[in-house]
Amino acid sequence: MAVTIRDVARHADVSIATVSRALSAPDLVAERTRARVIAVARQLGYEPNRAARSLITGRTGFIGAVVPDVANPFFLGVLKGVQAAARERGHHVLLADTSEDPVAEAELLSSISRQVDGLILLSSRLPVARLREFPGPARTLRSNGLQPNGLQANGPQSSTVLFNRVLPGFPAVLLDSGDGIRQIVAHLAALGHRRCAYAGGPRESFADAERRRGLAKACHGTDMRIVDLGSFAPQFASGARVADLALESGATAVIAYNDLVALGVIARLRDRRIDVPLEMSVTGFDDIPMASMGAPRLTTVSLPLEQAGRSAVELLLGKACGGSAQTPARVGPDAAPRGRLLPVRLVVRSSTAAARRSLG
Repeated sequence: MAVTIRDVARHADVSIATVSRALSAPDLVAERTRARVIAVARQLGYEPNRAARSLITGRTGFIGAVVPDVANPFFLGVLKGVQAAARERGHHVLLADTSEDPVAEAELLSSISRQVDGLILLSSRLPVARLREFPGPARTLRSNGLQPNGLQANGPQSSTVLFNRVLPGFPAVLLDSGDGIRQIVAHLAALGHRRCAYAGGPRESFADAERRRGLAKACHGTDMRIVDLGSFAPQFASGARVADLALESGATAVIAYNDLVALGVIARLRDRRIDVPLEMSVTGFDDIPMASMGAPRLTTVSLPLEQAGRSAVELLLGKACGGSAQTPARVGPDAAPRGRLLPVRLVVRSSTAAARRSLG
């Protein structure tokens, strides 16, 4: 027979109400009692009835994670942190892939918002106006669970966290893309490069806007010139077009929006008998696992992706990010009410070298 909450209460020598609070609202129960209840529940193999708990508490036990492209290793790294942090706090993760389509994203959000207690939007492609209109899940998460059927004074956006996007009213976790680009520019300048081509990401991408701002700032007052090749899908296939345009531009280095594009650039240059890095240096962004596996190994910016995922869950559950949360008020055109700005670092490998000559 299935173990019931009554069995747990009897073995732990507490009331049924105490067991319920210990499992759904742990901060309302003394630590010693809570530990005993959890130990007994595990020993007996007790599995809470999530449907019944949802009716009582007003929460589902699920966090929604919405990503533009689940096949992109960048998002897999963040999702690993989201999954780990959610599991530690007794939540499951419902994953939705929008295929880089803002229309699909809006439809998915409308569909799943009632099925989850909170949402983490990873690099949302929604226009600002649409994102402002989004009501979010009609719940408010706390570190010990939900306030049943309640909303905080600042509205339902309190149960939606943004990753790599800034919008007033939404907590946000950001990666310091501007500083990452600054490090790339400084590295290439030190190698003697003075004409570099930038291959941007999606036009709706907040991260791309931050990279472009970082480029302008890093090059201001220097003799470094950036050739803007345009916006590209953040995929390996985009690298071929980027490489051809970079060769036509006379640049000696390519700064790609992400590692997938950079790896595609290297593959195309190899096909055209262009040596990387002796004739063309190439840099990426993200430091996905494949970045260090090829030949040449990719110079890129390493991002704390798993930490970012964990921070997003911590913000969603109302817990301070390790006591060191920062408000990224100076990042982007808007300011987030609370959040965390995570540092990044350049990893120099063999895809960059001293500038030899212009290829134009």
